[in-house]
Amino acid sequence: MKQYENMIPRQRKWMLYLLAILVLGAGFTPFLSIFLGLLLGTVVSFYNLWILQKKVYDFGEAVAKKQSAKGLGTVSRLAAVALAVIITLRFEDYFHVTAVIIGLMTSYIVIIIDFMVFRFKE
Repeated sequence: MKQYENMIPRQRKWMLYLLAILVLGAGFTPFLSIFLGLLLGTVVSFYNLWILQKKVYDFGEAVAKKQSAKGLGTVSRLAAVALAVIITLRFEDYFHVTAVIIGLMTSYIVIIIDFMVFRFKE
């Protein structure tokens, strides 16, 4: 459990760094709709990562205490993705659809990279 508690802030930190880079890209490059799409998708992805980490922690605590465990919040995470897609389709002039979809996958890419980097260091 200690390893998981160390992993959570590391992944959140990398997501915040990525969000800062995307804000700079939206502010200083001519590709505004692409960076806004990436930003929207990554914000929703960060929210989903936060929910997933909280639910997994609660799940692990319930299992350790031999209590019944609740779900992992799949419906709420899918609802957030659906909301991002609806916003994108409603405001297509501002958000690039493909960039939003790529942004929605960023938390999973961060999880995979974090796993590989810190697994190979050990």
